[in-house]
Amino acid sequence: MSLLEREDIGGVAVIKLNRPKRRNALSGALVASLRTELAHAAADDSILVIVLTGNGPAFCAGGDLADGLRGDGPVAAHQDRGDFAQLMAEIPKLSVPVIAAVNGDAMGGGFGLLAACDLAVCDVTARLGTPEIRLGLFPWIILAALQRDVPRKILLEWSLTGARVSAERAREVGLVNRVSAEGQALPDALELARQIADKSPLLVAQGKAAFHRIADQNYEDALAHMHGQLTLNLMSEDAMEGISAFLQKREPVWKGR
Repeated sequence: MSLLEREDIGGVAVIKLNRPKRRNALSGALVASLRTELAHAAADDSILVIVLTGNGPAFCAGGDLADGLRGDGPVAAHQDRGDFAQLMAEIPKLSVPVIAAVNGDAMGGGFGLLAACDLAVCDVTARLGTPEIRLGLFPWIILAALQRDVPRKILLEWSLTGARVSAERAREVGLVNRVSAEGQALPDALELARQIADKSPLLVAQGKAAFHRIADQNYEDALAHMHGQLTLNLMSEDAMEGISAFLQKREPVWKGR
């Protein structure tokens, strides 16, 4: 059985974690497959948005403790865990937006995977959290992503207590964009994806890259970078087309350049 399933729907690549009997827990092989498939989808000119979701009742239960991402010895184990860190780093760098359609529980590494995605739509029944502390562990890698979205004291409380977090609470603190009715996370994520796919692919890619680029810059450096990006934007054919379409009261036809 394939560890991933992919279906392309009108410019949207839907990638499903496919270990339902293990609640889509992150084995080393699954992490490696996901890195490869995300890169392939983003490199496909026909794909404008990626939606990441899970098969079965869970989005992702976190690291597979049976697999352990152990590798062959301590050095290999460290490298395997580094693959997950690389996955978390690569998602923001992909040229197309990645939307997490959180169809069920997202725990530990699954919670981090949600946070690494650009946007998130979450089933109202999904439970989220960092339960590692209950196992004598700490959510080391995923905190790098979670800390960018969740207020510091709230996140530290979650990490130190292993508390369960509801989808609505995650939306309240800004980690989740939308909370869906039960069973509707994927359809709602696809609708959000279609709204993005209607826009200039050039500007979506440029805007996403700039958004993440300035996240850790000081204010003046961020302003300078965005000033340069504005000039590049105004030089594009899509900008000229968008302005012309607005003035002519018609829908734009994007060329992606």
